[in-house]
Amino acid sequence: MKRRTLLAGTAALAAAPLLRVPAQAQAAKTKIVWWHAMTAANADQVNHIAETFNQSQAAIEVQAIYKGGYPDVLNETIAASRAGQAPHLAQIFEVGTGTMLAAGKATKQVWELSKETGVAIDPKTYIPSVRGYYSLADGRMASMPFNSSTALMWYSKDAFRKAGLDPDKPPTTWEDVVKATQAIKDKNAAEVPSTSSWFSWIQLEQYSALHNLPFASEADGFDGLGAKLEINSKPHVKQMARLFEMAKNGTFKYTGRDTAPDQVLLSGQAGIHFSSSAERGDLVKSAKFDWAPAYLPYDPEIIKSPLNSIIGGASLWTMTAPGRTPAEYKAVATFLNFIGKPENDAYWHQHTGYVAVTLAGFDLSKQQGFYAKNPGADLPVLQLERGTVSKYSKGLRLGRLAEIRNIIYEEVEKGFQGNQTAQQAMDNAVERGDKVLREFQKSVKG
Repeated sequence: MKRRTLLAGTAALAAAPLLRVPAQAQAAKTKIVWWHAMTAANADQVNHIAETFNQSQAAIEVQAIYKGGYPDVLNETIAASRAGQAPHLAQIFEVGTGTMLAAGKATKQVWELSKETGVAIDPKTYIPSVRGYYSLADGRMASMPFNSSTALMWYSKDAFRKAGLDPDKPPTTWEDVVKATQAIKDKNAAEVPSTSSWFSWIQLEQYSALHNLPFASEADGFDGLGAKLEINSKPHVKQMARLFEMAKNGTFKYTGRDTAPDQVLLSGQAGIHFSSSAERGDLVKSAKFDWAPAYLPYDPEIIKSPLNSIIGGASLWTMTAPGRTPAEYKAVATFLNFIGKPENDAYWHQHTGYVAVTLAGFDLSKQQGFYAKNPGADLPVLQLERGTVSKYSKGLRLGRLAEIRNIIYEEVEKGFQGNQTAQQAMDNAVERGDKVLREFQKSVKG
């Protein structure tokens, strides 16, 4: 594989003041550049991490730089790598994992970084479903878990009360969801009985993981680049048909792509809303209604006990560049080790709404009473830890997944408009998505 060819082929993809030290000491520091995509309060926390690390020792200085949204960071990183000027660390969203894994020597994977520098970064300290997403098939960790989220079912307790439903007993199965949304509609308890953000991620990718279903062949892409989509299977088509039927009878409303539907939740219009666990921060800050989180629903006829959900968010990739020194790589490893410490993981989790990615960070949050003071804040981690991680519940390893998600959007939107059946939508998504996968496979082998 030629690194330049691969990067060229993927380029189209989509606090407190610093501690002042004497100039002589400052000049001797090993400087690390970290590109990220966090904004607003989360950007403040990124800066807090960098500044806390910088103040904890005198040999290394981390500079956190905002480079735009997730696609921007990926594209900027690819361009900089081609020019031999990549940052030391880049925050890459989870759908870019397959692309980054195929980048060869443009990256230095975590297992390799730890081995070369002697700085311990133990994959076993991370929640299995988190480390699995960012690891090779043999368990070696490729990138550093950072801001991870998962999907939850958020609901309005006010709407449940108005509909005559128990506000403390959210639906656990899809059959229960159908009944609850019908009650919400019949009693006019919410303007929108139910809706969903991140449609492919939640209603297909998460659905596959919970039910131990393949989203794609080759163990969802972990076993090779020849993966083919399998979302036109009977269970997947059933899920789409159910949502199309709910939309037809007014108990589900498709309200846009990605995060666009979140405003329906935040404004109090939704009875039930499927979205990221990271929505907690916005709900705490701005919601004017009584809300609560719940586990994603499942189909008992497919699986008796649902497995873990999968993660969203991003990880940190160590980038290579001509002339980069062993001291720089050791500095990167030292910083990654710092981020993974329980107290730092717990702090990030508690101040951002992203999940604690380490087992010790989760335990520390419990010991500190965070979940007692914030009921439901532990649900994302509990859902991620549920059951035993299978080859279909550890995540996806598909190149150009962001492009495939857009294809799925286009096809399900036609279904919601009544222009095609669920089977047709999924068949078309598979046919078009597989072409993208074959193009990616060719670009990697070219």
